[in-house]
Amino acid sequence: MAAPTIESRRRPRFILLSGDESLAASLTAALPEGWSMTRAGDVEALGGFEEILQHRFLFLDLDDAAIDPAAALGALRRDLMLNIPVLCLGGSKAQRDAARRARADRFFERADAVERMRQFCAQYGWGG
Repeated sequence: MAAPTIESRRRPRFILLSGDESLAASLTAALPEGWSMTRAGDVEALGGFEEILQHRFLFLDLDDAAIDPAAALGALRRDLMLNIPVLCLGGSKAQRDAARRARADRFFERADAVERMRQFCAQYGWGG
């Protein structure tokens, strides 16, 4: 694969790791101008280190039974050694505790997903 271009690195985008169609539709409908969302069911589907690193943050759906949060976080943190912000949505106390131990960064309720997405898009917009 060719190295990412500077233009590609500057495009504002984030990752949603979830199979939930309604969550994805809500986030897509509320995307700020110029932003895009990459959606996948697991970390491997996102590509390698260089592809994932071009995204500014990642939402991890703790309520999606098809996703193993510990495995996803292990792939990101341990295998790929990425420090991309991982923002978890939903989940029980036990799921959140497990994700916290696996080095997730922040935790939010699913009902707040759109509001939090807008907040983080503004924070990681880097003036553009």
